[in-house]
Amino acid sequence: MTTLAPRSEMELAEIVADAYATDRPMAIVGRGTKSGWGRAVDHPVALSLAGFSGIVDYAPAELVLTAGAGTPLTEIQAALAAEGQHLAFEPVDCGPIFGHQPDRATIGGVLACNLSGSRRPFAGAARDFFLGFHAVNGRGEIFKAGGKVVKNVTGYDLPKLLAGSMGTLAALTEVTVKVLPAPEKQRTVLIPVSDAAQGHARMIALLQDAFEIDGAAFLPAAVAARSGVDLVRGLGSALIALRLSGAPGSCA
Repeated sequence: MTTLAPRSEMELAEIVADAYATDRPMAIVGRGTKSGWGRAVDHPVALSLAGFSGIVDYAPAELVLTAGAGTPLTEIQAALAAEGQHLAFEPVDCGPIFGHQPDRATIGGVLACNLSGSRRPFAGAARDFFLGFHAVNGRGEIFKAGGKVVKNVTGYDLPKLLAGSMGTLAALTEVTVKVLPAPEKQRTVLIPVSDAAQGHARMIALLQDAFEIDGAAFLPAAVAARSGVDLVRGLGSALIALRLSGAPGSCA
């Protein structure tokens, strides 16, 4: 398999236009950490967007960050953490799930998959924080949509269309996302349960209570026994994990 790695939008557009003219399929990848996600694609060429990397603009006061689609997620998270901010949709690292190295995900891949984490039911999905982009469509045409402001309502909301499209509609080169202040404090509460039925019932009851819970998970006993956290492994049973976030007083 051949891998092409353009370094500019013009070069990317020329590659895609040539592929379109010769009816040659290509798979769009960032760093390949989610290559096992979705339907397998039969293709002779991989189009890598890893060259479109780096934070282009970050305005903490405006809660907006713009970066190349191939920018590692770890780079973005580090920049946000330095300002006490974060990606509220909490993207997860799928690399190890599909047999890849951890910490190699890119922001473009996360948005193309609309990939969110445990905070999704409480804060929203990746698509809800996707403000704008630059991209190349399937005919090799460069276009952009959205903008670099939080209250962006002009025209069609194409970022939401591309979120979750798995790279089938366009090759992203630059993306803009909304960021939010990170919680001042987080604490995870572990509650032993006998089985999934009891765990499910306890989770529902607690999520409907007044606690500031922004993440919940059920761990079967076999999974908990393999945990690298001594406290989780030492309980010797299935458990539910509830994460509390907010002001220090509310997480005591």
